[in-house]
Amino acid sequence: MESWALLVAATLNAGTVLAIASLGLLINEKAGIVNLGAEGMMLCAAIAGFAAVVHTGSDLAGFAAGMAAGGLLALLFGLLVIWLNTNQYATGLAVSLFGAGFSAFVGVGYVQEKIPERPSFSVPGLADLPWIGPALFRHHPLVYLTVLLALALILFLYRTRSGLLLRSVGESPESAHALGYPVRRIRLAAVVAGGALCGLAGAYLSVVYTPLWVEGMVAGKGWIALALTTFATWRPARVLLGAYLFGGVTMLQFHLQGIGIEVPSQFLTMLPYLSTIVVLALISRNPQWIRVNMPASIGKPFYPGH
Repeated sequence: MESWALLVAATLNAGTVLAIASLGLLINEKAGIVNLGAEGMMLCAAIAGFAAVVHTGSDLAGFAAGMAAGGLLALLFGLLVIWLNTNQYATGLAVSLFGAGFSAFVGVGYVQEKIPERPSFSVPGLADLPWIGPALFRHHPLVYLTVLLALALILFLYRTRSGLLLRSVGESPESAHALGYPVRRIRLAAVVAGGALCGLAGAYLSVVYTPLWVEGMVAGKGWIALALTTFATWRPARVLLGAYLFGGVTMLQFHLQGIGIEVPSQFLTMLPYLSTIVVLALISRNPQWIRVNMPASIGKPFYPGH
């Protein structure tokens, strides 16, 4: 039973990285922008956050540095695709490649660095409960804040005027522009906010999840987060569920090895990516379902005055 409690705890921990990044990409896509640069943004944020904690000893400084790095790259991406009308997909891939190379270059001196030991986190009165305590109530506060973030995003998108405006820009930017709304500035704000969340995910990865810096440590999580938005049909609650599902698949490989089940490690390593492909293939069998939920102008450039 204890090993299963540890599996649940590891699932929540791994799913948090994917959930934060996916919620950021969801904000982008609700505004009609596809950002394929999440992997590069998360890598730059991971080294920025790790370096900040090495020099300051503060997790908050690390998270702030990660969000700043992600937001800065997102700002660059947004200016290119929104104001200069470069191709969203090609620009996103360029940002991803740049982030991978730049983070590797900057992080050379931090490979052997260690961050200070942090206190163990637990929810008073609940962390000592049998099984459920270790499984659910001994996590970093950001794990619980991620759930609150998803709930806040639901309220923002579906219960506020600003959320309605953001969704309208993603559905029909021409109509929003005709009504006098600054479509480009709204899209840029959404892109920067989404990039900051991708940055927070990257910083969480290097500061809390695996407190170290290794070149390429994001290891495809940015691409899985991108696929998760489609898997969740652009709904925040489903993003959260999907993130924990994929986090569980990722952690299952270590759990199976721990209880002595002999499965080739290469097969277990490819499980998260294989499950991503299977889920996307299943969703694609019902294109009408995707069309109903997908923002109508996603990936399409907007030219004011045309």
